[in-house]
Amino acid sequence: MKKPLRSNFPRGSYLWAVRNAQWQALGIAEEDADKPKIAIVNSSSGLAACFAHLDGIVPVVKEAIRAAGAVPFEIRTAAPSDFVIGAGARGAYILTTRDLVTNDIEVAVEGPQLDGMICLTSCDKTVPGQLMAAGRLNIPTLMLACGYQPSGEFEGEHVDIEDVFVGAMHAQMGYLPMDKLIGMSRNAIRGPGVCSGMGTANTMHIACEALGMALPGTTPVAANSDAMFDAARRAGARIVDMVLEDLKPRDILTPAAFANAVKTILAVAGSVNSIKHLQAVATESGCQTDVYGLFEQFGSEVPVLSAVRPVGQHFIEQFEAAGGARAVMANLGDLLDGRVMTVTGKTLAENLQGVQSSDADVIRPVTQPFARLPAITMLRGSLSPGYSVVKTGVAERKVRRFSGTAICFASSDEAIAALKAGTIRPGQVVVTRGAGVRGGPGMGGGSSKVVFALDGAGMAEQVAMITDGHLSGLVCKGLVVAEVQPEGAELGPLALVHDGDTITIDLDTRRCDLEVSQEELDRRASSWQPPTPQFDRGWLQLYRRNVGPLSEGAVLVEPR
Repeated sequence: MKKPLRSNFPRGSYLWAVRNAQWQALGIAEEDADKPKIAIVNSSSGLAACFAHLDGIVPVVKEAIRAAGAVPFEIRTAAPSDFVIGAGARGAYILTTRDLVTNDIEVAVEGPQLDGMICLTSCDKTVPGQLMAAGRLNIPTLMLACGYQPSGEFEGEHVDIEDVFVGAMHAQMGYLPMDKLIGMSRNAIRGPGVCSGMGTANTMHIACEALGMALPGTTPVAANSDAMFDAARRAGARIVDMVLEDLKPRDILTPAAFANAVKTILAVAGSVNSIKHLQAVATESGCQTDVYGLFEQFGSEVPVLSAVRPVGQHFIEQFEAAGGARAVMANLGDLLDGRVMTVTGKTLAENLQGVQSSDADVIRPVTQPFARLPAITMLRGSLSPGYSVVKTGVAERKVRRFSGTAICFASSDEAIAALKAGTIRPGQVVVTRGAGVRGGPGMGGGSSKVVFALDGAGMAEQVAMITDGHLSGLVCKGLVVAEVQPEGAELGPLALVHDGDTITIDLDTRRCDLEVSQEELDRRASSWQPPTPQFDRGWLQLYRRNVGPLSEGAVLVEPR
């Protein structure tokens, strides 16, 4: 006997009657009201190219859902694009909107008791926000990647959004002519979709497939391509079967699935932002998994099998053509747990049967990787008692150990101003703090701008940088330690660093240490005063007061 649909109410009851009145006005027949009801989660927006095409995907998914015998309902959520909403509150809305997406979905799906959902995944924060909602609500859910944008060309050279981001900071430092930056910005994006490099968006799309939450072979994908629309049709049909099978996210989002996702991200040298996002998904799913610990554990075990820009020279189009996420996972072979369940109703091993890379130069076998050292390195030490992270990339680093004197700043703007003034000198460790999940709030603060400014000033290899803020998924320059835990605003050791203190960063020993005695740190802590909360009103105030620690994914919890 099939499980009753939670969306169905007794005929003639209050809930049935008032809902029927609403749906009659929408042209939904009474006989259709007994069918499975599927939410199409559409984070659409006219503000950014990332989301501009999603409205055109909805009708295709709706048609497939109807053909499969169910009723589709489109719902909307917030749609954060870093490059657009990062203008306000010094970037504080970027990460914080991830949790708005989760709560938008809860209200729109749990309120009416819909039976399942397809999430149209696009830019960085919508993907984890949707996955977090899937784990929280635990109703049949399928993630549909909506694709990457086509890049452009300027003055005979490839140009994409990463080049514009880096170029903007180079222009500020006088390294790049302003007219060239303007030309690059006019040509970098030639259509809708997410950033075309292996930044956070494409990394998280791949993570969806590696977790088993997206159909196999659907990530990454070019936006508005035949392959993307084919995936949309198949997803619309499959979600109805998932509802009838009662296949739920928590059946899929197991510790082994998270381990598979971590290994796949390491193999593609993905974005460091995926760490906190996967931890947030695990937390919302009730899965007792330490994602930070998984990255630490598997970093030295999983070779880097692909090198897509910005960590390498290959383009995302080449990676997709070579087989994408599915080919990477097939090449990882026994390093993955093939027994895990996926949205297909089959195991990962069954989904990967017969799959192989079609271009061994773009997606390599484990015996001939791009790198054996991890592209993402987790550090701990006296300056980072919790975890901190370095995007080490795939190129052989000249400097794997750096010891220098600290020069401290309360904001990225202060650091950039000091760089322009010539205050920052070779051999120093640039410290920016107050940009954690509470101090930012939401890790706003523009740490990436400092990295690119240092690069533009020709100092990326001459100084190191450490911050409790986060970095764009496109950042892979210099020796930068990010997301230091605990953060400065919570009286982590980073808050106690003074100008001139010696800081040592060692990638081989995976240490990040402050060379100051504990007695001196205790003395400094006794007189420390917490910084005045930034942008402390409205949504950002609610977030700052309720956000949990980064070690739990920085999800919203009950006030402490």
